[in-house]
Amino acid sequence: MKIVLLESLAISEDMLNQYADALCQAGHIFEAYERDMNPDVQIARAKDADVIMIANMPLKGEVIRACKNLKYINIAFTGVDHVDLAACRECGVQVSNASGYSNRSVAELALCMMLTLLRSVPQVDARCRAGGTKDGLVGCELYGKAVAVVGLGAIGQTTAALCHAFGCRVVAYNPRPKEAPAYIEQLSLDEVLAQSDIVTLHCPLNDTTRGMISADELAKMKSSAFLVNTARGPVVDSAALADALNRGVIAGAGIDVFETEPPLEPSHPLLHAKNTVVTPHVAFATKESMLLRAEIVFDTLHAWLNGERKNVIL
Repeated sequence: MKIVLLESLAISEDMLNQYADALCQAGHIFEAYERDMNPDVQIARAKDADVIMIANMPLKGEVIRACKNLKYINIAFTGVDHVDLAACRECGVQVSNASGYSNRSVAELALCMMLTLLRSVPQVDARCRAGGTKDGLVGCELYGKAVAVVGLGAIGQTTAALCHAFGCRVVAYNPRPKEAPAYIEQLSLDEVLAQSDIVTLHCPLNDTTRGMISADELAKMKSSAFLVNTARGPVVDSAALADALNRGVIAGAGIDVFETEPPLEPSHPLLHAKNTVVTPHVAFATKESMLLRAEIVFDTLHAWLNGERKNVIL
């Protein structure tokens, strides 16, 4: 089999070489490239590949259809909305992801954003640097707050566990009720929006979740509440959220994901909204999670090469 990695997995060259050597010793061909968003370049690199490996680089249908030998796409990421799955179905290409590698890293950043917003960390940092005091910037504790987890997958449940450990009341919305620890109270979306001090999003992006948090949903939240999004950018209507923040409909937001991958246009509304903490899609990226991701993705690849399936998407 010819296996082509089309972007870096953010591990050391020595570690990548170890994974590559194991494949080559088993009789496979392995080629690795740096990320290039040009579909023509991607086709030139992968046109005779049996396996394509990517992380969160978009992979369009034109690339998938042009790779006539392609049998399998191994995605080193949890979300798969950046890959044209319709083209995969059309071409009979199997797909797996790296589910599980970023459960802790994403949950920890979500918690970090909650604490940052509650304690007004950017504002007190700026005040201290300017020679000021805490006056007018005394924050709140996470303990005792009602936190709504929207999406009870592995990341959502990891976030719920952290919030529970901080002494929060944890409520959750999942489209279909899901088996979860007893401390998680599962309610409707309207109920969790209305009851919670913090709403944290951990749902995938699909036809039912795109634009799920719009002006109507934001209006159902407490005016003192915070929204945290470490899921997918298009789950939230950014313009509506920026307007809600600027008008005081909700108190603040922590946003790690946007409609497009950073760098963002300087005019993006959330870069100018009140009381908003923004990060450039870093929730998944820790030293520990990158090592775990590589371990999972190559284990999944070896399973597929041996006729088994793990982390199946298609």
